[in-house]
Amino acid sequence: MRIKSKKHREWIATLPCLLCADNTSVECAHVRYPDPRIGKPLTGTGIKPDDCFSVPLCGQHHRVQHAQGDEQQFWLTGGIDPVLVALALWAVSGDYESGMKICEAAHAA
Repeated sequence: MRIKSKKHREWIATLPCLLCADNTSVECAHVRYPDPRIGKPLTGTGIKPDDCFSVPLCGQHHRVQHAQGDEQQFWLTGGIDPVLVALALWAVSGDYESGMKICEAAHAA
């Protein structure tokens, strides 16, 4: 059963984009690729990942994430481990100050 949290998704959208730090058009972006480190399965068309695997991206970067084809390469190019960031955000969900610290650290990486 998929973990869903509308409240978490809405909170994610209040944070700045992980890639450009824009905070005006942020969307909740789900990380779809599998991660064997934690047993995260592959998800894709018609199968959304759990909401605990979501991060903030501006509209432009969210479109690129989906359009690029190789999501892992998208994140490698950005220098961000989105699974780690998503789980850190899930752990502090609703705490804006802590979420901002996580996003700032990811953006600086």
